[in-house]
Amino acid sequence: MPHVDDGVVCFLGIGSNMGNPAANCAVAERHISDRGGVTVLRRSSLYRTQPVGFEEQAWFVNGVIEVRTALRPRPLMDVILGVEDEMGRIRNEKWGPRIIDIDVLFYGQAVIEEKDLVIPHPRLHERRFVLVPMNEIAPHVIHPAFGVSVRGLLDRLQDTNTVEWLSGEWDRSCG
Repeated sequence: MPHVDDGVVCFLGIGSNMGNPAANCAVAERHISDRGGVTVLRRSSLYRTQPVGFEEQAWFVNGVIEVRTALRPRPLMDVILGVEDEMGRIRNEKWGPRIIDIDVLFYGQAVIEEKDLVIPHPRLHERRFVLVPMNEIAPHVIHPAFGVSVRGLLDRLQDTNTVEWLSGEWDRSCG
């Protein structure tokens, strides 16, 4: 793992399907960037995406941000969980509606498999709503467990769910 003082480049997936989902994603990105130890480097476009798992709900808005952080994986997760809590995330139904969902997709090239922390995200290679925005900003990033680029994962993807471009701008004035 890189020396922590250098910072680690990470990718975070952000999604919402309650209230104003695009604004929720922008607010979450702002809250993350306001935290010490996390700097947003780039953001994908936002995409309107078909729900996965539980399909009888509103479509999502999803995007990916690239950040540099001096935080180790667990403190970064604590920041993310804190942002979700502040925004009113309620965890009562797997794959159900949510005001905000933030996932650590990649933490540098680290592979972490602990009881409550798995990085890279264990299903990112199966999800079009993650790979399309990730491919927009980082197609050549290699999945450390598979040795395949994001573009390669997208090319091999069997998920046929709809992912529609929504906007190239995150409205940072929301919330």
